[in-house]
Amino acid sequence: MLCSRHWPAVLVSLIAAAAFASSPSVETPHPTTLQQREQQLPKSLARASQFANVPHISMLPQCKDVQPPEALATPDPLFAPGTVRKRVKVSFIVGTDGRVHSPLILESAGVLGDRHVLQTVRTWRYRPATCNGVPTETEGKIEFSSR
Repeated sequence: MLCSRHWPAVLVSLIAAAAFASSPSVETPHPTTLQQREQQLPKSLARASQFANVPHISMLPQCKDVQPPEALATPDPLFAPGTVRKRVKVSFIVGTDGRVHSPLILESAGVLGDRHVLQTVRTWRYRPATCNGVPTETEGKIEFSSR
């Protein structure tokens, strides 16, 4: 038999167990394929970027079938209107995961402009370059102008 001082604890645990058992489980559907995940990314204009293969020790010396990276989401880092015309050149690596790694300013537009461009470029997503059907890292270079 329960003591009168233990029944509130038992009542609280029974209510919590009943609430947990009656709550519906919510599962968020996750895309199963790369193509489905790519379709969820916001679309933007394609850029005229230059890409070059980054050599790796593990990479085969020759690629018979080379495909450059394909831009999926590359929002434009707009400069503030009314500012002096500036130009920024950026070099970066498109990894095998399609993300931008190691962005580097080659031609500066000042600290604030550079910071904004680097933050934006880090959010870009690509379908990675392939060498004989295998994703590989690629170096990209792009130039922005506030004109």
